[in-house]
Parts: sequence; structure tokens; C-alpha cells
Amino acid sequence: MVQSQTSRTQTDRKSATLLKIRDLQVYFPIYKGIILQKQVGWIKAVDGLNFDIKRGETLGLVGESGCGKSTTGRAILQLIRPTHGQVYFEDTELTQLTGESLRQIRQQMQMIFQDPYASLNPRMTVGDIVSEPLEIFGLATGRDKQQQVNRLLEMVGLTPDFIHRYPHEFSGGQRQRIVIARALAVRPDFIVCDEPIAALDVSIQAQIVNLMQSLQSELGLTYLFIAHDLSVVRHISDRIAVMYLGKIVELADRNALYEKPLHPYTQALLSAIPIPDPQIEAKRDRIVLQGDVPSPTNPPSGCRFHTRCPIAIDVCSQQEPEFRDMGGGHYVACHLAE
Repeated sequence: MVQSQTSRTQTDRKSATLLKIRDLQVYFPIYKGIILQKQVGWIKAVDGLNFDIKRGETLGLVGESGCGKSTTGRAILQLIRPTHGQVYFEDTELTQLTGESLRQIRQQMQMIFQDPYASLNPRMTVGDIVSEPLEIFGLATGRDKQQQVNRLLEMVGLTPDFIHRYPHEFSGGQRQRIVIARALAVRPDFIVCDEPIAALDVSIQAQIVNLMQSLQSELGLTYLFIAHDLSVVRHISDRIAVMYLGKIVELADRNALYEKPLHPYTQALLSAIPIPDPQIEAKRDRIVLQGDVPSPTNPPSGCRFHTRCPIAIDVCSQQEPEFRDMGGGHYVACHLAE
């Protein structure tokens, strides 16, 4: 009976919503002139996102370069202040926080950056890098701090003997493990993973993904996993959101998305994934998109994908499609989705 109650409690905890993003917009002003600068427009990097992230899950966020994925992650953490919209972390509205209140809640939210070569201070030792968050938030001092640093390094597969060495002495995979250890130091609930394996060798990528999954299971972490490699996203994610030119065009459970994609853009992305069987690969149809991604400074009217969509009709250029639930939590923004 006790085991049943514990299992039910864990299930309820994972089904609870940790983050709510409502009408999130991030616009960057465009200025013209050298001395007397005048604003002449906006770069609409993120333009009206609505989605939730459940506690304990991994939400994958995919799309082409420049579609606004990384900006979305930074805006959720308030590293970039949104132009409009709300970000709720449990019951706290993050966009309203400033100063000490924002600093304190950042202890519960961390980020793993794409480039492990640029995200570590080359003048600090590994011990100093990992212990710095502990000092900033007053979580440990003295011998306790040293023990926690050792434990964190062991958790990410590194030996505590590395604490006196500098970042340039490590490989890319080892540096990313150091970055992960630093993020875990403050015991966060939520981590934005901004293409954390993109800069690594293929042979190392699987090791880092497996490490992140193991840590999630052990510590109950929640991830927003940003990537462009759809095969990796399928492996690590519970649900996947597909982004195009500042908007989410499809959001679904990973199996539903891969087995029955509803948006033409998602279908095109999935058709580009190579299949290891050469006979099947030779027979399947590839969807090749024509033209370039439009500029976020002047996005197309209606559906933003209509300029490249192979099945677009008149209404697609005239009316923006509703982001609607097609059943079972499978959301899509397409006039022709059935």
C-alpha cells in the first residue's frame, strides 16, 4: 500500500506543470544612422509562444538556425528580457522580478551553453569554476564546499584530482562535463540545454546525452533541450516542439510527432533524417524545401511557412493559422492539418 502511494505521488509530481510560457515575445530594435540613431524596425526573434513544461520531463525544441530557439531559452531564464508575455515558474511570474528576487530564483534555473570552450573562464581552475555558484548563493564554505565540488565532479564522470587544472587542459567533452557540474552545483529544478552537444565530436555526443539522462533520473531534473539534430531530440525528449521563424508550428509527444507529423515543415525536417538501411533510404521520398528562410525583420503575412510550403493555398498567405489541439495533446498551427 505504501509503495502504491509513493508511485502515485511520483506520477503526480511529474505530471505537474513547472513552467508556463504565455504569448512570449522577444523583439530586438533595428537602428539606422551613426550619430543620430533612429529606430526603423524590429527583429521579431520570438513572436508569441505558448507552451508548458511539466516537472521531470524533457521538452525538445527544434528548428533551423536563426528560428529563435536559443533566444527562447534565454528569455525563459530572463537572461534576455522579453518584450511581452509571461513566464511562470510554478506560481512565480519571472518577468516581474528584478534585483535580488530574480537572483534568488535563478538558483532553481540554470543553463548549459552550446560552446564549452567559450563558457568557461580560462583563468579559473576547475575547482573554482564549480565552487563559484556555491559561494554566490551561500550554499557551502570551507571543507563542505570542497566535498561538494568533489561529489559534483564524480557525478559527471570526472575525477576530483582535476580541481587544480585549467579548462584548456581538457577535451571538449570533459569541458562540457565541467559546465554540467557547475550547473548542478546550486541544485536546480530546471535546466535549459542550449545545443549542449553541437560542438562535440560525434563519438562524445552519446556519452553526454546519456549522462544528462542519468542525472535527470537521479535528481528529478526538468530540461528544455534545444537542438537541430532530430535523431538526438527523439532519443532524449518526452515531447517535442518544432519552431519556425519565431513561432512554434507543432508540439506533440515524441512518438506521435515522428510517426504522424501534421505540419509540412515538420514533415520536411523528418524526411531529411538519414535512415541506416540503404534500401529503405533509396525508396523514400525526400521533401526539399524551396527558397530561403524569410527575414525575421519582415516575416510573411498569414502562415510564416507559406512562402516555402509545398501545399500552401490562398488562405495560408492571408490568415495566421490557429495553434490548435488535434487530440491527445498534439498541437499544430496549419490550416490544412487533419
